[in-house]
Amino acid sequence: MLFGFNLYSGLLLPFFLQGVIVAAVLWARRRREDTAADGWLALLLLLFAVRLAQWMLGFAGWYDSHDARTTFMFYWPFSNWLAVGPALYFYFRSLTNQEFRLQRRHWWHFAPALAFGAWLLVVFGYDIGWWHGLQGQPLPGHFGTKGPLASWADYQPIGLLADTLGYLSVLTYAVHTLRAYREYARYLNDNFSDTEQLRFRWLRNVLVAVVVGTGVTLVFGVVNLFITPLNYVQSWYDYLFTGLLIYYLSISGLLTGYRLAALRFRLPTDTATPSAATLPMVEAAAVVSAAAAPAADTTIIYEAVSGLPETTVSPAAAAASVPLASDAAVEAPIEAAAEPDVELARWTARLLAHMQAARPYLEPELTLGELATQLRTNTSWLSKVINSGCGQNFNDFINEYRVREAERRLRDPQFRHYTLLAVALEAGFNSKSTFNRVFKKLRGQTPSEAARQL
Repeated sequence: MLFGFNLYSGLLLPFFLQGVIVAAVLWARRRREDTAADGWLALLLLLFAVRLAQWMLGFAGWYDSHDARTTFMFYWPFSNWLAVGPALYFYFRSLTNQEFRLQRRHWWHFAPALAFGAWLLVVFGYDIGWWHGLQGQPLPGHFGTKGPLASWADYQPIGLLADTLGYLSVLTYAVHTLRAYREYARYLNDNFSDTEQLRFRWLRNVLVAVVVGTGVTLVFGVVNLFITPLNYVQSWYDYLFTGLLIYYLSISGLLTGYRLAALRFRLPTDTATPSAATLPMVEAAAVVSAAAAPAADTTIIYEAVSGLPETTVSPAAAAASVPLASDAAVEAPIEAAAEPDVELARWTARLLAHMQAARPYLEPELTLGELATQLRTNTSWLSKVINSGCGQNFNDFINEYRVREAERRLRDPQFRHYTLLAVALEAGFNSKSTFNRVFKKLRGQTPSEAARQL
């Protein structure tokens, strides 16, 4: 029988098939839509599926068939921990930066995995190619299914060393990626007004699950090596956890959309940090898109929201002239040494005036780059204005306006017949869940509780 079905092989088979099929679907989507993240996730799924296959096929009778299937089990690279860590890390990098592509300098991450793969290839080439194929010698190990070099390697610490380094590699990469995820969360708050679908919280959970799963595997290995040998059934539970991880990765990866081409997250080591003295200059992209980006009509003054965000502005800002974003000419940059606080205050006032007149916060997916284009400045300077001049990150700054807009509509009798969802959408929120979360964060109560008090 090609595959012996029983409780242990049968329970692992669906996870294995799901990993392989979803990996193929993701790879096809990668080629069709040019999404590098899909390719990395497909690799991750295959790595986990191959690891699970060893115990699945073992319980299906392949080790006991004493034919070519048994020989296959001794030479296929089932252990792949050295490649899991880098694949997980680069999946995160490509998921959070749509422009990220693997470069030559990145290949060193896979050097240990490639070295171990080369060793397995040498063992296979010697035993099957040279010893058995060209020399015609019978395979001496395991009922004539295992060659001399593979048998010799069983008594050497090569496999143990590779697995140990692999466990440490996964833990190191997972912890490093979790730290990068925290940087990514700050990047979202500084650049996007709607971050719900961009946070990829499931990816954070996957990172934690990989750390826990690797720890579990490490515990099984330590118990087996130093305490008491584990039988195949006891070790099977370790592979069941791998199957659950495949299931979670498959579902989450398929549901993740890659329409978010605006994601450009880079780690601090990828690019130099802009100087704090950066002045408001016109970005090349803003100049190119100026004709396409509609400027605020100065002949129309929108109804002001009920109070601006409670932002402290220096007295110099109140006295400064406040040109709107629709000014045809961009002001000439001032030398960095010429009263930077006054320049910051003037741009803070300009930003607040634009927010009141043009109400860009009503656009649900407003980004820092789009707001910078409207104000005809660059994102670095605008981010400094919001962070230092207004004392908030971009996400909280925009959502404060949206919450105030929602409160205004809830107080207005004209909107009494509106549902909370309608109010949320009218105020610039993308969904009711985001509306509830942001309102609770900024006001300490839910929108429904606030509506009953207004």
